[in-house]
Amino acid sequence: MRRGRGGLSGHGARVQLGRAHSPKVASMIFLTPGPVQTRPETRAAMAIDIAPWDRDFGPEYAAIRERVRDIAGGVEGVHATLPLQGAGHFLVEAAIRTFVPPGGRILVPSNGTYADRMMRLAREAGREPVALPVPDTRGVRAEEVAAALEADPGISHVCMVYSETGSGIVNDPAAVGAAVRAAGRRLILDAVSAFGALPFDLKAQPECDAVLFTSNKCLEGMPGIGFAVCPMDRARGQAGQAGSWCFDLGDVLKHAERQGWGSFRFTPPVQALHAFAVALDLYAAEGGQAARLARYAENMRVLRAGAEALGLVPYLDAEHQGPIILTLHQPETPGFTLQGFVEALKRRGVLISNFFTTQSPTIRIGCIGAVTPDDMQVALRAMGEALEELGAARKAA
Repeated sequence: MRRGRGGLSGHGARVQLGRAHSPKVASMIFLTPGPVQTRPETRAAMAIDIAPWDRDFGPEYAAIRERVRDIAGGVEGVHATLPLQGAGHFLVEAAIRTFVPPGGRILVPSNGTYADRMMRLAREAGREPVALPVPDTRGVRAEEVAAALEADPGISHVCMVYSETGSGIVNDPAAVGAAVRAAGRRLILDAVSAFGALPFDLKAQPECDAVLFTSNKCLEGMPGIGFAVCPMDRARGQAGQAGSWCFDLGDVLKHAERQGWGSFRFTPPVQALHAFAVALDLYAAEGGQAARLARYAENMRVLRAGAEALGLVPYLDAEHQGPIILTLHQPETPGFTLQGFVEALKRRGVLISNFFTTQSPTIRIGCIGAVTPDDMQVALRAMGEALEELGAARKAA
């Protein structure tokens, strides 16, 4: 039996963003950098039973692989989508294990928590990370990467985070990639919170071994699966050196070439994949990467201006502010706590992260997911009321 996609009528479907539901409030706005708020059609697609080996589902999964390859700027027959079950960290570890030989050295531009995590993943996989310290208030510069590579010829790869959701800073993979290419090295790009909104073109960056992302960030699917888009010859040639059957992207490729692009090695989150196909339909209907970036950028503009009007101080200067997440300094008033602010917002129908990863205390508010500038205005009203409740209104300035 063929399954419908929650009543969606394909790529021409009308895009109307809706809010997630919570048992405590009639309508909750999710403003986190992930998992993000999703569309009702996407959530509805989860509510069916599917066998991953069913011959009706195989073509759907194969089509998903082609569609995300195309979003990455990949080329049919040259690049392949290599999915894994799990979170973005799984893909980062898999790419490091697959493409960097045991004991190999990698350079990690370090301007946030996710770069620090990348270094730990590399270290525990038996690779040697070399940190390139950068302030978490600006992106890494291509000349800094070039100098570090020139100083250490033993480094084979640069492993970089595109969008650091600790501070909201965005690094530039095109500029850094050019420096990597000029030095004859390779690039692994963690684009988990960037892919689908921030631009990337794999065919223009032949130095890139893998661009990594997940289903539930800027593509607005459900959590559960991650993707690596890689040059096929590179992945095939590195099969077997990962030291892990589960995390060997070369083995993922060889399985697909042997068994077909609609097959899996191990049981996948098949309902999440089915919902992801719906999310990709909605992505195309909205206008793809450029349209999604435009919506997120406007979300950020409205949120940042409104937060400043409330007396809150952004962590980043405007020139360095990415469109994915706004980070704000916490008000220095006795009545303010982050958890208290989170709970006060939640009572008003807005959910934000209840932790921070910067050195100084901050507030993290996401601008991605199925949310609009109107939702940001609703959130700003809730933020004003929450600050008033905590005795912190306009005192942060």
